[in-house]
Amino acid sequence: MFNLVKMDIRHLFRSRGFYSILLVTTALILGVSALVATMTDQEVLDAMEAQGAEIDKSDYEMKAELVRMGQLNFVHECLGSGFLLVMAGIGMTLFTGGDFSSGYVKNICFVRPRRRDYVLSKLLLAGVYSGVLTVLSILMALLGPILAGLRLAASPLPQLLWYAALLWLPCWAFSLMALALVLLTRTTTLGIIMSLVSGARLTAVLVGTLGGQLGLPPVERYFLSSVVQDLCSPQAGAAAVILACAAGWGVLYAGVSLAVMKKRDI
Repeated sequence: MFNLVKMDIRHLFRSRGFYSILLVTTALILGVSALVATMTDQEVLDAMEAQGAEIDKSDYEMKAELVRMGQLNFVHECLGSGFLLVMAGIGMTLFTGGDFSSGYVKNICFVRPRRRDYVLSKLLLAGVYSGVLTVLSILMALLGPILAGLRLAASPLPQLLWYAALLWLPCWAFSLMALALVLLTRTTTLGIIMSLVSGARLTAVLVGTLGGQLGLPPVERYFLSSVVQDLCSPQAGAAAVILACAAGWGVLYAGVSLAVMKKRDI
């Protein structure tokens, strides 16, 4: 199995799709940094007002809040919206889908009849994929404001590392959802759609709305997109909830992947 993991990792780092995902992620984060820097520039606000734009008290309050923002809060504003989940899900969908379109799965399962080894290697690869994406995104969110000329209050390194770990685990679990959908459908379509819909919290909002009308408990707060949004929550036990949700969803998606790969023909 570990030989399969090594092969997958080598394939990953030679894949154009992987670097495309990293490039898009970097570009979007740097774009957000530039936008925030523009919104906090007094000269830009004065020029906009001189050209007839309506700049009211709320705009200046938002500017003051952005100026006071620390590094960790800025990182969370960039990544806590579900954006990183979307990128991880789409990336894993495209990478795994390539195994079926290229015939790689058939070759591997012919050489190694135990399909479980293939799935386990992909589970570990998803951790590597999401880990690289998480680290790069946080580094870009820290570097972006500096490049844009925005000086944020420094956050302690232990807090940033803890945040990175808490963010990585839900991203890993979310990428396993993409893996399960590709193994189920043998195509990338559903995986991409669900990555966009679930990562953007549309499923959580829909379930929350229906649950509220039916008087059901707020189960949507345990969705991965919801726990990622609450990564900076000061509430006691928030970290334990995040870890439990990431582990629970990860185990569920891993189990589905193993069951589907065992039952379905390749």
